[in-house]
Amino acid sequence: MKHYRNYFLSFLLVLLPLTGLQASGRDRLAPTPPMGWMTWNMYAGNINEQLIKQVADVMAAEGYLEAGYQYIFIDDLWQGGRDKFNNIVPDPEKFPSGIKALADYVHAKGLKLGIYSDAAPLTCAGVTGSLNFEDQDARTFASWGIDYLKYDYCNAPSDSAVAHRRYARMAQALSKSGRDIAFGVCEWGTAQSGEMGPSSRWTALAHHL
Repeated sequence: MKHYRNYFLSFLLVLLPLTGLQASGRDRLAPTPPMGWMTWNMYAGNINEQLIKQVADVMAAEGYLEAGYQYIFIDDLWQGGRDKFNNIVPDPEKFPSGIKALADYVHAKGLKLGIYSDAAPLTCAGVTGSLNFEDQDARTFASWGIDYLKYDYCNAPSDSAVAHRRYARMAQALSKSGRDIAFGVCEWGTAQSGEMGPSSRWTALAHHL
């Protein structure tokens, strides 16, 4: 398990609320930068439910939770497309038990589970994004027990006004989802995402501990 410890990351992500949204509820979910472990830097798309469970076991057993690392973030390439009702679904080979069962396992360890989507039809890796399915995907994430959404901006227009609207649409959908889900904006700076969170201006940053 040593290699897991070498790749624990703390993430200072741009958090919403956005203009036009109430700040109080969103801010209380992440009053300080959320910290945890994210799949992408070490595993990219080579992820599965057993890996997440093993990481949860290590975090719970070896003191990471007590040190403030409370999140496990599932990054891109967990998706398996959409079902006949257009509900987003996980890759059945990587996550045969489903994300809800995985979230239950993570929560039983005292940890929180984050997941990834994108404000375009396709994510950075070219799989299913959330554009025009914001409300439906937010309800799905809530039903799974997701605690955090990392929302990327690949394959979307670079215009900052468009980005602002797309981020706001998902933030509003999360607020209506029936579950408290923290929201992290991810993009490469061209849309001035650091100016979109009026009270939580964490600079996008990740570093190895």
